[in-house]
Amino acid sequence: MDAEKHVVIIGGGFGGIDAARALKRAPVRLTMIDRRNHYLFQPLLYQVATAALDSSDIATPIRRILRRQRNASVLLGEAASIDTRQKIVQLLDGEVAYDYLIVATGATHSYFGHDEWLEPAPGLKTLEDAVEIRRRVLVAYEAAEREIDEAEIANWMTFVIIGGGPTGVEMAGALAEISRRVLERDFRRIDPSKARIVLIEAGPKVLPAMSPESSVSARRQLERLGVEIITDSPVTAVDDRGVTHGGMRLESRTVIWAAGVAASPMGKALAATTSAKLDRAGRVLVNQDLSVPGAECVFVIGDLASIKSDGNPVPGLAPAAMQEGRHAARNVERLIRGEPTLPFHYRDKGTLATIGKAAAVADIGGLHVSGLIAWLMWLFVHILFLIGFRNRFIVIIEWAWMYLRNDRGARLITGDVEPLLERGEKTENRERMLVK
Repeated sequence: MDAEKHVVIIGGGFGGIDAARALKRAPVRLTMIDRRNHYLFQPLLYQVATAALDSSDIATPIRRILRRQRNASVLLGEAASIDTRQKIVQLLDGEVAYDYLIVATGATHSYFGHDEWLEPAPGLKTLEDAVEIRRRVLVAYEAAEREIDEAEIANWMTFVIIGGGPTGVEMAGALAEISRRVLERDFRRIDPSKARIVLIEAGPKVLPAMSPESSVSARRQLERLGVEIITDSPVTAVDDRGVTHGGMRLESRTVIWAAGVAASPMGKALAATTSAKLDRAGRVLVNQDLSVPGAECVFVIGDLASIKSDGNPVPGLAPAAMQEGRHAARNVERLIRGEPTLPFHYRDKGTLATIGKAAAVADIGGLHVSGLIAWLMWLFVHILFLIGFRNRFIVIIEWAWMYLRNDRGARLITGDVEPLLERGEKTENRERMLVK
């Protein structure tokens, strides 16, 4: 057994981190490559975007996570391509040779061919995205407070979320809670509780990946919070003054994209140098052991991998990525020992989605739970999967404070406000603003 085998992992997300940890006692030299220096707990990104948590509460430096793992080192860099024949990862500013490679670069936003929608309707994948959405949401209320034209006030206080999956549902519920329970006492000229929260879904129901019972319950709980839900209405146009859906125009100064994701460009890079094929979302169609067809000693996991388990597609969820990361690591160890790799089998432990305070839905096996019990289950699972005692402690305190006081402490507007106020605004509109 060669103790000098070099394992490279690209991507420090759920799958990459679990793969690295699984190799802690393996006789390998491990290098983790990521273009950011932190691991991000993406399921709670929407809470940063809605001022419930601060950025540092859901992110941990990768070096801190791996600092006690003596066989691991971390490189801050961005992978541009992979030479599977020479076994080299090309970075934007260098290269790294490998013996075994695990690719876990995840997914990014998909605007279905309308990349021009990115500016007026930001998505939610990174801390930068979350801070930008928080800025736009809070600035919208500030702009409405300054405005004297009723139509413009209504436009600023209309928030549109495109996409009825977990991110869209959680975002809509959080925005409704902000307007109804958090900001109601903070303004003098406007009534934040009258803000209009609109969730638009192209399909027939919200949370389409969950059970019909959970979908119906989620819709009912959202509507109880005052969220308007529009289904069977694909969005056909987005600009900085609103959206067009189902042939109708909806004016809004704040639009958030939660409708689609696409695999990272690394999938195309692998397909260009191997016999691997991509699915419609750009994910790599991997072998059952998570290896890449036509690429020796290369594994793909997480949102970049397209694979079925027991005849069903493995979902693009954090638990799946973590299981794949550990499985890929075990297969690397088996290859080093000269043993055959094992096929991956996904263990579905259930799906949860939160809607608001004491409101959530859960599918656990054949059990469908909603309301307070599902919400408590959601809290427990997310605290459990957070990395680090500090983050767990702070998040528990923040959630307890929000529950008891209906307050959110991270309501900070950072960056330049003027571009948001001027976005799509005519000169005469600025003259209508009341500044005392």
